[in-house]
Amino acid sequence: MRQIILDTETTGLDPSQGHRIIEIGAVEMVNRRLTGNRYREYVNPEREIDQGAIEVHGITNEALADKPLFADIAEDFLAFIKDAELIIHNAPFDLGFINHELGLMKATPRTIDDWCTVLDTLKLARQMHPGQKNDLDSLCRRYSIDNSQRSLHGALLDAEILADVYLAMTGGQATLFQESTETAKAAAAQVEIRRLDANRPPLVVLRASDAERAAHLAWLEEIDKKSGGQCLWKKLDC
Repeated sequence: MRQIILDTETTGLDPSQGHRIIEIGAVEMVNRRLTGNRYREYVNPEREIDQGAIEVHGITNEALADKPLFADIAEDFLAFIKDAELIIHNAPFDLGFINHELGLMKATPRTIDDWCTVLDTLKLARQMHPGQKNDLDSLCRRYSIDNSQRSLHGALLDAEILADVYLAMTGGQATLFQESTETAKAAAAQVEIRRLDANRPPLVVLRASDAERAAHLAWLEEIDKKSGGQCLWKKLDC
């Protein structure tokens, strides 16, 4: 199973207002293992970057002046993601920009869905943690992922962090161990309370009557008949 964890940085928030992609970052994962294969490209957006966006990612207009256009890198980018499952946090945002860029290319009147499938980790996180903050930084705190280098957003850095978050979210072990620990703690607390209750009267043992035992055995016989002699309770019954 080949997956590509992807992120973009842009000149602003809305491609319908003419905003463009300025950085694409992606890392490859095969069978839930990072391969070390990465894709990163800065793109000349052919327009000014909003000041608010610069404050988020730190990429300036001057830094992109000599970078290639999206049309120049599109073939390599699409080859990198082809036939993979894209993993994106808040996928509609990034896909909106990528599809907008593809739409500007007359020779490629297609959308990202023609090359790969998409999994949105924001949607997944909201299902797993309803009512909680599910931005990337919050998920890093929740799953103990080190994001100390993330003073500014960056497409490749965020893709690498998202890969760790995705593996933690979908691994199952953390949740399993957490639930087991909580269950053990709860059980231990109940045992402790019972030990402290020295004045509790002895438990009353209610034994089954002959009629109840006969009805129980008849029911086991019925189960044994329908299961072809596989009723384990009948074998263990005494």
